[in-house]
Formats: sequence, structure tokens, C-alpha cells
Amino acid sequence: MTYFCFSDAKVQEMASLKKVLRKKKYVRIKLRKMITNHLEVSAKINGVEGTFILDTGASNSCVGLDLLERFKLISEESEVKAAGAGATDMETYKSINNNLKIGDWKLKSCDLVLFDLMHVNTALTQHNAEKVDGIIGADVLEKGKAFIDYDKKVLYLKKSKKKKQRTLSLPF
Repeated sequence: MTYFCFSDAKVQEMASLKKVLRKKKYVRIKLRKMITNHLEVSAKINGVEGTFILDTGASNSCVGLDLLERFKLISEESEVKAAGAGATDMETYKSINNNLKIGDWKLKSCDLVLFDLMHVNTALTQHNAEKVDGIIGADVLEKGKAFIDYDKKVLYLKKSKKKKQRTLSLPF
């Protein structure tokens, strides 16, 4: 067993992380730990709720190919082949300009990779875990300037700045 010794200042610093991130306009999103030790998050794509694995090792966010209609996705063929744990050379499609909402964090114009998630869901159900609708990958985490608190099972994503609309002053 490993023990760490922190000064009182370090403990205070760690406790104030939540406050610092809130002050910097980060949104706090609760995660769930699956029986497989994956972190799971609820998200909405085009207004439709789904369950996703949070995967920092996945370069792109993905949705199961069989869920096109459910998530109101418009797809087009992709020449890129997908590879992941247990599967390689998988046919993919892409869907661009989708709306993604995770907690109170929003991403407009989210591009998604679509492919058959059967190998992922088979592995999950073999371990008595529930199937997922997709994967939230590094692309979304990077856009949200993500912080993951594994101990508290919390994801922090930075709210995007709203563009100010310019007003035109007329001289009359």
C-alpha cells in the first residue's frame, strides 16, 4: 500500500480545485464507474439522451452505427478505418455538425464517427455491464479543456465563450 504525505497547504489546494474551476467557468459533470472500471457519462446528441464511455484514449467521439435514426444523425461514408481494443479495420461513417450536451456543457457543430460497437458492447455485457451508445473521446475532452477528478468521479468541461453580437449604431 502506498501512502502520501501532503502539507496542509497542499490539502487546501486540492480542496479548492472545485472552486478554482468554477471561477474559470467550468461545468461540473458527475460520472459513474461501471463494473468494468470504465467511466460512464450521460450526454445528449441532437437532443436525444444516451449513455457513453468516457475514453481519453479514443481520438474521436463515436456513436454506434445502428443508432443513426435514434440520435437524428446524418451520415456520410468515410475512408478512415477504425481500430480499438479487440477490433481493427472497421468500416466507419461520419456525421458532422451535431449538437452535443453533457450536463450543462454544450458543443455545437460536433463531428462524430459512426461504426459498429458490437465488439465494445459484447465485452461489456460479458462482464455484466450495461451496453453503451457510444464513446466520448479526446476530441470532445480537448475542446472542453477537460479535467477529470477520478477520485470524486467528476468531469469538468470549460464553458465556451459566447460570441458577443456587434450592434450597429445608426446616426439617425
